[in-house]
Amino acid sequence: MVTDTVKHYPALLNELISIITPQHGGTFIDCTFGQGGYTKKILSFKNTQVIALDRDLQTKKIADLLLKKYQNRFLFKNKKFSQLNDLKIKNENIKGIIFDLGYSYIQIKDPKKGLSFNSTGELNMQMGLNNFSAKDVINKLNVKELEKIFKFFGEEKEAKKIAINIIKERGIRKIDTKGLVELVEKTKKKKSFKTHSSTKVFQALRIFVNKEISELIYGLIAATKVLKKDGVLAVVTFHSLEDKIVKYFFKSLSENKSVSRYFPKIDQPETLFKLVEKKPKTPTKKELDENLSSRSAKLRYVIKKNNFYNFKTDIFEKFKHLIEIEKLGQKL
Repeated sequence: MVTDTVKHYPALLNELISIITPQHGGTFIDCTFGQGGYTKKILSFKNTQVIALDRDLQTKKIADLLLKKYQNRFLFKNKKFSQLNDLKIKNENIKGIIFDLGYSYIQIKDPKKGLSFNSTGELNMQMGLNNFSAKDVINKLNVKELEKIFKFFGEEKEAKKIAINIIKERGIRKIDTKGLVELVEKTKKKKSFKTHSSTKVFQALRIFVNKEISELIYGLIAATKVLKKDGVLAVVTFHSLEDKIVKYFFKSLSENKSVSRYFPKIDQPETLFKLVEKKPKTPTKKELDENLSSRSAKLRYVIKKNNFYNFKTDIFEKFKHLIEIEKLGQKL
């Protein structure tokens, strides 16, 4: 039987703690509070403070418990991490900023959110502070738009066939979570023994509904501005799209060619980040034995070398095609 401890186990916790070194004290920002795994560990060290964010209001229940224990050292805000600038942090010496882009066991098992293939009822996938749901996407976008979402956000090879069948099916009856799973399983010819047939379609819908691409990009930029010199920016990703974005952002601002050709030359004489390790950290065999859900986790991090606030990045240009797909949500 899987215990709650294992279910809530934050991926790559030991590796993260060794990088941000909370044992030396300092203020940290946990941009994806979730079940509070990273925050609890950081607060277990003396002379630490944590500012935590989460778009999912349900996480406030856990945050309230922590607030009772660490009244003067913990602050929680129900915000998306793209809203990090709204906190107006100026005087705090932020030592580390953390992003864990995975979903907790409780979120996945919440039937109202509909993130699991085993969920029943209406399609949702909203993680909080959303403008539309997966139900809106499936029922209102046309075949080409659905195909783009499945192809680019889910890297689904049979995106076109699935999109065509959704259009046909929704003309006959309402498509709920169970109905979508059945439709995808019938459509896909090649079955994988390693992953569920609907994995990529569900991933794509979740990314689209929660605008995870632009959220991540804006979040990284905001975190970089808030972070002080010698501070650490660490991100744990769980799928290739996220990892590509983080890898590019870190690499491009760690090299002299970090300023894009699309921008005029500015006074940015030095690179902004120090990229300590080019390859990401991945779970150890011990962690995988205890928490198999962390198998796809990758941890990348950089150290901020300079305090300058304004910097240029071509990351929007680099991932323009994905952001354009996200904009389809404006129709809903």
